[in-house]
Amino acid sequence: QLVQSGGGLVQPGGSLRLSCVASGFSMDYYAIGWFRQAPGKEREGVACIANPRATPYYADSVKGRFIIPRDNAEKTVYLEMNNLKPEDTGVYLCGAELATVQAMCNREVEIGTWGQGTQVTVSS
Repeated sequence: QLVQSGGGLVQPGGSLRLSCVASGFSMDYYAIGWFRQAPGKEREGVACIANPRATPYYADSVKGRFIIPRDNAEKTVYLEMNNLKPEDTGVYLCGAELATVQAMCNREVEIGTWGQGTQVTVSS
């Protein structure tokens, strides 16, 4: 399973960090991705990474603002979110799957393991 932490309320322009810890399985061979779902919208891939040295995949809407560091030794993937905007508001979930980062973030494959989700609200 994947266990998430972090999230909350932040003002526009602020920063947050989310954590996703793998429990009960080795995440070494899995791509890990962060997804978000806003009310009334479909779940979208935000950032995905295959391994710590690989080039991550970022959605255009977050490029230059979000970073997805990965620490296999700690079984943890983070989502560092900077310069947050109101349109970043939503429920954020991490997912794990044996897939390429592009296929994962573009929802071209079914994600087999999900975290529990955490709310991120960007508002003044």
